[in-house]
Amino acid sequence: MSDVTQATKTVAIVNTQAPFSSAAGKEALDAALIFGSFEQAISLFFIGDGVFQMIGDQNASSIAVKDYLKTFSALEFYDIENIYLCKESLNERNLPANFHIDNIQVLAQNEFSQRLHSHHVIYRF
Repeated sequence: MSDVTQATKTVAIVNTQAPFSSAAGKEALDAALIFGSFEQAISLFFIGDGVFQMIGDQNASSIAVKDYLKTFSALEFYDIENIYLCKESLNERNLPANFHIDNIQVLAQNEFSQRLHSHHVIYRF
């Protein structure tokens, strides 16, 4: 057998749903943290209503659900640094660039798509 080391596969997790509209956002975050704990190369992408997950100053207590959005601050501890938002999705929803974490890159749709499709594995939530 050869001692050839396989390159780490890059994983993209695409968030397409608003927070608290379903369990998809929390499940995507949980998946990212699990991959991160195994030192996988993870990138998070937010498009469509998924961009709402990154907007700061949201209050989940008014709808009586657990606020998982605060957990995004743990991403840095898992070395998950590639976080991308679709600029057009922000503009279509008239959302400000008021994010609850700092290292977010807002990309035009073309560049967003290119970055997404450069990954080996893509999971969509």
